[in-house]
Amino acid sequence: MATQYTPAQLRHAIRTGEHTTNTSGLCQGFVQCNVAILPKAWADEFLQFCQLNQKPCPVVAMAAQPGDTNLVEVAPDFDIRTDVPKYRIWKDGTLVDEVTDISSVWRDDLVTFLLGCSFSFEEALIADGLEVRNITEGKNVPMYDTNIACRAAGRFHGNTVVSMRPFKPADAIRMIQICSRFPSVHGAPIHFGDPAAIGIKDINHPEYGDAVTINAGEVPVFTACGVTPQAAIMAAKPEFCITHSPGHMVVTDIPNSKLAIL
Repeated sequence: MATQYTPAQLRHAIRTGEHTTNTSGLCQGFVQCNVAILPKAWADEFLQFCQLNQKPCPVVAMAAQPGDTNLVEVAPDFDIRTDVPKYRIWKDGTLVDEVTDISSVWRDDLVTFLLGCSFSFEEALIADGLEVRNITEGKNVPMYDTNIACRAAGRFHGNTVVSMRPFKPADAIRMIQICSRFPSVHGAPIHFGDPAAIGIKDINHPEYGDAVTINAGEVPVFTACGVTPQAAIMAAKPEFCITHSPGHMVVTDIPNSKLAIL
């Protein structure tokens, strides 16, 4: 079963096409990352955008040189061209394709960024006895566009995307305490309660991922999400760019414990 894979085994399964679905709940204990790959001419502005918006865009790793396909701090066997279950290819800010391998479109001027993902703190929530509904229901976490503006950097601008997990109010407080220990993977939630207050029109119809059950007496809790850079990319319209498909992450060899503030 996929849940029993080590990170290296899961990356191999992804590379060979055995695993092509989302990575939520897999390889617990290890950091998962969002992906943004841009031409060198756009990389400095994108890095500045991430630095100005660290809540939704925390940089975990960055390629040392354009064209690098292995980020050694992630894993010795890692290859960005093959080790993501599903990629999105963008041209001039428009999504043109979703693929499981980007070797055929790889360029020597491309710079890879890996950004922290909220999947990493889900393990800490479960260890504390909290239910993470998307894992319980075997779904991708629901993600929503909001009206919360990011700070612009050059050509990059846009609004924050959030992921949502429902909790009873007392559990929501505990969730905030736990997530605050993980600033490298979005940290504490940015909103809970009324979705309309942050511009979400229908909580049952997320823009990305899958809807999950919200039981009576529960409140939705919203955390900044690493899909945010995709909104910024759509606004900036680089001539070429590659991202992960929402929920389809890089699974690293980095223990989640290394990102926690004790």
